[in-house]
Amino acid sequence: MSVTVGAHTPGARQAGAGRRFASIALPVLLVMLVAIAVIALTVGAAGIPLSRLPAALGLAGNASAEAMTARDQLVLWSIRIPRIAATAMVGGLLAAAGAIMQGLFRNPLADPALVGVSSGGALAAASAIVFTDSRFGEALRFLQTELLPLAAFAGSLLTTAILYGISSRAGRTSITIFLLAGVAITAIANAGIGLLVFIADDRQLRDITFWLLGSMSGATWTKAAVLVPILVIGLVVCVFIARGLDLLVLGEADAFHGGGDVERLKRISIIMVSAMTGVAVSISGVIGFVGIVVPHLLRLVIGPAHRLLLPASVLLGAILMVGADTLARTIVAPAEMPIGILTAAVGAPVFLGILLRQRGLASL
Repeated sequence: MSVTVGAHTPGARQAGAGRRFASIALPVLLVMLVAIAVIALTVGAAGIPLSRLPAALGLAGNASAEAMTARDQLVLWSIRIPRIAATAMVGGLLAAAGAIMQGLFRNPLADPALVGVSSGGALAAASAIVFTDSRFGEALRFLQTELLPLAAFAGSLLTTAILYGISSRAGRTSITIFLLAGVAITAIANAGIGLLVFIADDRQLRDITFWLLGSMSGATWTKAAVLVPILVIGLVVCVFIARGLDLLVLGEADAFHGGGDVERLKRISIIMVSAMTGVAVSISGVIGFVGIVVPHLLRLVIGPAHRLLLPASVLLGAILMVGADTLARTIVAPAEMPIGILTAAVGAPVFLGILLRQRGLASL
């Protein structure tokens, strides 16, 4: 008995649905991001009902409740809007960095945390916490809030420079050595963090733990402004490297013969992944699973073409982070849960579900 494999097979149906969704993916994701941002504006320890939101945003007047409107405006423009903006950009940067890494390594399990960039930033941040709280750094203690993101960004950049130096020789970069060196750097950084945790006092330990678990509680307009140029540059670069990443899926030799400058693509991709991850870690701390789950999920839905995958990753990463941050600041209000706990709690089961579903499709 013969079996005809055609449009009715699960793979064909999935591919057809993926092509249909791909054409509207960006508008749908953009609408979802706006919707989740509006929800995030209205909920929190200081709740703002949807009916008062237009007046608080200055879109409509409400003379009968001027005091309440002034309070809502203070909450929105001083705390909530900059936090939502920074959170969305952090999520977009982490997801885009993950998509670039997965294309560069030709491996859907690749993640910026694997190459040590996040760990290098975390080690530098933990060092800043312990140093500024010690008698040696007492003079700089009043600058701890400003030093933390600067230290994290510097640590991420230093880690990148070390990895690039180890993996490059005679103008060529070995992706395999880059990944293996990243694993080693991650182990070294984690050992350093463990040492700092061992010698830290109770207050330092709480600060380090909260940083390592990730939080957007310190988001301000200044920090959001720092993220804007990296996000804009990243989006522009993504347009230019999308075709090269598509070619790289076929292998470096085929990508070269297809007209791609493989070495230049590697350098640009590594620099962008490091910059995106470094600046995100400097604002939010270490947040896992965004960079690995978001692009992997989108590949299953809209396909592997990076021209669409990269901007879609930015939008879905922003949606995931804004949603997680909204839960983090409301689920145990008035306290705040570290956002890394939520992204791991949601991301890990979703990722396992994707893997099990793929295994089931592969057996058909």
